[in-house]
Amino acid sequence: MAFALSLKPTRLVICALLCIFLSSEVSLVRQATALAINYGQVANNLPPPAQVVQLLSSLRIGKVRIYDVNPQVLTAFAGTGIELIVTVPDDLVPGMAGSASQALQWLSASVRPYFPATRVTGIAVGNEVFTGDDEQLKASLVPAMRNLHAALAQLGMDAYVRVSTAHSLAVLATSYPPSQGVFTQAAAPYMAQLLRFLAETSAPFWINAYPYFAYKDDPTKVSLDYALSNPSHVGAVDPFTKLQYTSMLYAQVDAVTFAAARLGYGNVAVHVSETGWPSKGDADETGATVENALQYNRNLLMRQVSGEGTPLRPRLRLEVYLFALFNEDMKPGPTSERNYGLYQPDMSMVYNVGLSQLSTTSAASLSLATSPATRTTDVRKDFAGLCVAVSVAILLITQALLL
Repeated sequence: MAFALSLKPTRLVICALLCIFLSSEVSLVRQATALAINYGQVANNLPPPAQVVQLLSSLRIGKVRIYDVNPQVLTAFAGTGIELIVTVPDDLVPGMAGSASQALQWLSASVRPYFPATRVTGIAVGNEVFTGDDEQLKASLVPAMRNLHAALAQLGMDAYVRVSTAHSLAVLATSYPPSQGVFTQAAAPYMAQLLRFLAETSAPFWINAYPYFAYKDDPTKVSLDYALSNPSHVGAVDPFTKLQYTSMLYAQVDAVTFAAARLGYGNVAVHVSETGWPSKGDADETGATVENALQYNRNLLMRQVSGEGTPLRPRLRLEVYLFALFNEDMKPGPTSERNYGLYQPDMSMVYNVGLSQLSTTSAASLSLATSPATRTTDVRKDFAGLCVAVSVAILLITQALLL
């Protein structure tokens, strides 16, 4: 009897976990997607937006993220069919949180005049807010996102535009092995609110993930092949799930998925809003070379073209925005910060990653980019999502039994 009584708390935990995962509607958007890239503009020598759009179109880039709502850029993308994510700067977030009218005013002035000719499909509210020092900004983020979503609904745009925010990988207290992914204690309370909003609006969780930093910080212990996502590398096996990872980036994404699942939101899709590798760095920036940047981005693009998913979600292609299109000469910080681009500002290649060849040989698949002209609410229950929920539930149940 004593043994049975001692199991009651564990049984309650198991029941709670099963309720979370089996009663939640595990649904993911299944859609063909195009290659995606970040178009940063912290530079004084970039080509005009019209030329940039021509370059992107020639490469068959179907998704682009920008860090503002530059009218010239929004105008240049009109009629191209390229999907665009725009950004609300941090300093506007508190005002939008406190006033629904401010959110509506910003949307009406900055986005609505260009839509739908310019296919805005996402709004990033702030950037890496939860790992900053501004507590007011952190508390304002989700209320601002809710007000923006309400403004989109008021203007009839909510079925076409998703509201989210990009995070630094530092929101995780543990990222390895992936099955042990968990948010930091500081971020967890905000994350629960955010994930609830993302689940309610079918929006993705965006993460800025850079394996380069892990390698630079500890090159003697971190495998370069693993950081570069070399497919021939043996990689690492998660001891709890037995899933094998040949890519650190994909392992980092799964760690975020597990962390979200621990808060009851394993059905929220995780997308990579930024990732890349610098082609040049300072003397102490180990690994920042043209050769490594070429290899990392080439490997990533090949995985994207093949439609590869993560080991946890193998049937769901991981959406990744490569950072970045251009080297940006006015970015502060170490030399690496100004050398993430695939292209120089004069539109010559920093190195030939093979993007033009990929876009040509994969024209059939790349031409299937989702059009915001069709509603993105065509969501169905997906076996891959169910596998995520069941896998995480089994893992957590097993751990509970061991307590």
